[in-house]
Amino acid sequence: MDLGLGHKIAGEKPEKLSELLRHVSAKAGDKISLGEIAHAMDDRSFGAFLVVFCLPNLVPLPPGATFILGLPLIFIACQMAFSRLDTIWLPRRLREYTFDNKAFSAVLDKFIPWMNKAERFIKPRFFSGNRMVERVLGIFALVLALIVFLPIPLGNMGPSLALALMGLGLTERDGLMMGAGVVVGGIFGIIVSFVGYEIITNIPFFISQIPHYWDGFRNFFM
Repeated sequence: MDLGLGHKIAGEKPEKLSELLRHVSAKAGDKISLGEIAHAMDDRSFGAFLVVFCLPNLVPLPPGATFILGLPLIFIACQMAFSRLDTIWLPRRLREYTFDNKAFSAVLDKFIPWMNKAERFIKPRFFSGNRMVERVLGIFALVLALIVFLPIPLGNMGPSLALALMGLGLTERDGLMMGAGVVVGGIFGIIVSFVGYEIITNIPFFISQIPHYWDGFRNFFM
């Protein structure tokens, strides 16, 4: 099945990522593979995959979920920063991995209205697809992806929003949107890092208080 939508759809390239994602889902069958999405996104695959894998992280997640949902972001950011290619590369197992297209469409139904609102302000400006800029952005994206990966309560949402803005800007060649993502990422990165530092540094104190908590529990119930 030819899903080279990143090149041309009905004679022209879709202007917006939301439109492109809709076309990918519409052209696929009951199952859709990551390889089909990557092929359709073509030279916009770095930004598009950032957005796609940020979507699940934009909602509160149960403990441990970021270990799974953060890994694809790390994988994408590493390629943005260090790959010699200008498109995303997927190993065969990932490229052939399929999932339910109806579920994918349902996710799009939930998030595309928000993407449409953001896309009203997006247009090509201040960026012409320079690979070196993408590499620098990839290094910053990798830092944010690592923060998403860490099991910090609600620590996934802010950095994921920043990554989504960066992905949208990269996909639509909007340097201003990319810059906004960097600013948001910097702010949330500092906040999450501070919270994480406070949690880690206070672990010994909480451990030392366990005997007192146990005494209080025993005195209350016994």
